[in-house]
Amino acid sequence: MTAIVSVYAVFGSDEEARRIGRAMVEERLAACVNILGPCHSIYRWQGRIEEGDEVAALFKTADARAGALIARIAELHDYDVPAAVAWPVGEVHGPYAEWVASETAAPSED
Repeated sequence: MTAIVSVYAVFGSDEEARRIGRAMVEERLAACVNILGPCHSIYRWQGRIEEGDEVAALFKTADARAGALIARIAELHDYDVPAAVAWPVGEVHGPYAEWVASETAAPSED
């Protein structure tokens, strides 16, 4: 069975999450993305405690594509240092893993 991962990322707005999410599916770096909605973040940035509203998203991809997905999210992201991390998936429904693998495979050249 193909190993898959979930990539968790947060964005500064719903529009940014949707824009990047759609691009990742179009580029076949993710099979799908769930935009979870608003969350409130508390974090340390440049020596200060900051707070802000963000939008969380979960991307599903093949394990072998996770690095490329994270790099592309970072490239398109508005933040200087975006949060984008891969979480391993311990158990998965076989047909779902196969679907993720097929949707994130590079297109075949005919």
